[in-house]
Amino acid sequence: MTDPVTVRPCRAEDRDAVVALWTACGLVVPWNDPAADFALALSKENSTVLALCLGNRIVATAMVGQDGHRGWIYYLAVDPAHRGNGLGRRMVVEAENWLAATGMPKVQLLVRSTNERVLAFYEHLGYVKPPSTLMQKWLTNPSP
Repeated sequence: MTDPVTVRPCRAEDRDAVVALWTACGLVVPWNDPAADFALALSKENSTVLALCLGNRIVATAMVGQDGHRGWIYYLAVDPAHRGNGLGRRMVVEAENWLAATGMPKVQLLVRSTNERVLAFYEHLGYVKPPSTLMQKWLTNPSP
């Protein structure tokens, strides 16, 4: 990597590049509209999407937000061509720092239980499975 590395909050005009990255990384599911998720994160004071850029190209992201009690990380993505260079770890640190700056004492994230590679990644960074069960209820009919 010879291009300068910068991390910055995303802007509205980054939407297409970010959604393309999320799609390339397999993070997009039929019941979540990634463009709407991106726009919502940018529209709120308590959330953002951070972008790691090599030169002018976005190659990694982390959506971060907080609910007043805990922080959350979503859409952690690293361009497959740039994996193995510590960019995922860097984005986790950037997300944690953003959340700490907002006063959050802890951070949480969701990983599908079948995604063993990603579970191992987060465990290596010190994340643990809590002694609690996540429950959910759809308030609208998800579009598969």
